[in-house]
Amino acid sequence: MSEEKTNLGRRKALRLIATTAAAVPVIGCSEKIAKESVVREDRSTAKSVEKKLDAPKQTLARGTPTDPDLLNPKVPWEMQLDAGELAVLAALCDVIIPADAVSPSASSVGAQNYINEYVSAPYANHKADLVTVRGGVVWLDGESRRRFNAPFIELSEPQKTAICEDIKWTRTAKPEFLAGARFFAKVRVLTATAFYTTEEGMADIGYVGNRPMASFPGAPPEVLKQLGLDS
Repeated sequence: MSEEKTNLGRRKALRLIATTAAAVPVIGCSEKIAKESVVREDRSTAKSVEKKLDAPKQTLARGTPTDPDLLNPKVPWEMQLDAGELAVLAALCDVIIPADAVSPSASSVGAQNYINEYVSAPYANHKADLVTVRGGVVWLDGESRRRFNAPFIELSEPQKTAICEDIKWTRTAKPEFLAGARFFAKVRVLTATAFYTTEEGMADIGYVGNRPMASFPGAPPEVLKQLGLDS
């Protein structure tokens, strides 16, 4: 074999070796890049999943006494007052807040049902109020029969008022009416709470809160004058 052919063969061989040698890192880099790309995609996917997992979840109320669901309200305890007791309370609620030209009576907006829900709650002070209300209903019916020979719900409005006049204030009630006065005081507060938290009750006193307003003109002039702030 001539030297020229040998040199040519070596040149081709060296070129092939050089090309192969150069190609190996390229292949390696390609594989590395591909692997890094996959890793980056995996990491990106993992981070996306982590973000979803770490994102604040919508917390829903459990609908329990300590975590009530106000969007879907329900009373989780059993009502304690029976139909007869509720009838007496309804009549008494209407003595406390009767219907007039502006608003309906307390019983028509369910004040007696609110009282039932309140005193039926499984808490110590509510249980004590249940005893007061239930005992007061018995006392009121007994007093009605003693005075007028009829249950409270069958009395005329003047007769109902006559009994309530004797128990309207605990500080002025006679000793024999003190238990009735304590009962009346509790029912009066609960009746007012029930009535004035309804739309009808709010309208009765002219309350216009809890409504969106484009602007706030300030307090009425007569209110400012009464408070001495009209100057």
